Amino acid sequence: MNNERTTEFSTFLGNLKSGIWFLGISSWLFGITDRSIASFSDGYLSAIDIMQLLTASFFFVSWLFLKPTSKL
Repeated sequence: MNNERTTEFSTFLGNLKSGIWFLGISSWLFGITDRSIASFSDGYLSAIDIMQLLTASFFFVSWLFLKPTSKL
């Protein structure tokens, strides 16, 4: 009984981690797209725009490396 409950809880946590990870991917992609559109809309790309895009891209790639692994 206890082993079944532990397995069920472990499966739930794995699904929760994966769901949060996928939500983060969509959020970062939206953020990068939003920043890109805002940066290129005026036709002039400033140093601040470049830094914002590079920072968002860096955090997106870092988020990709945080992919949860399944232990089952």
